[in-house]
Amino acid sequence: MTRQTAGSCVRLRAASPADAEGLLNIYAPYVENTAITFEYDVPDLEEFRARITSVLNKYPYIVAEDRGKPVGYACTHAFVGRAAYDHAAETTIYLDMDHTRSGIGRLLYEALERISLAQNIFNLNACIGVPETEDEHLTLNSVRFHEHMGYRMVGTFHNCGYKFDTWYHMAWMEKIIGNHEVSPAPVIPFPELDKQTVQSLLSL
Repeated sequence: MTRQTAGSCVRLRAASPADAEGLLNIYAPYVENTAITFEYDVPDLEEFRARITSVLNKYPYIVAEDRGKPVGYACTHAFVGRAAYDHAAETTIYLDMDHTRSGIGRLLYEALERISLAQNIFNLNACIGVPETEDEHLTLNSVRFHEHMGYRMVGTFHNCGYKFDTWYHMAWMEKIIGNHEVSPAPVIPFPELDKQTVQSLLSL
């Protein structure tokens, strides 16, 4: 898929472990300079590559490229991990710092929703750092983005994250994207989806 967004020419595609270096370059500033992630230390390349590989065993991992350069990525992964939660997934999204507020986040999340539905996943859940008062490390931008995408706040854990000498809250937001029927069809692992179907879902 190629689409013009805010002066960019953006293409979505499925990620692979070979993308680890480019995606780690996007993620690292969030670890070093923000409380958007509560991770303290930037993972090394092999660790980050292993994370991508692990996600791709079952879930989608999508890269947004602008003229061949990765400028954002998004994925889903296990929500809690127990079998009964199989039809729910947790979302993750990170954009290159120079490509925020560009529309790329919406493209990535909309593609995740389409693929999740094709997998028979009906609930998407986002775990979000929330400041008591906005500061240089954490604002309410992520909450506002998820609200804009149709997520609703379902709960907050108070002062459970400590980074940059500051206590931060953690909130859960959710979006219901499918119908909860009796005896739902089993979840289809991402690698088992038809490749042409995936390409179509990335191209809408």
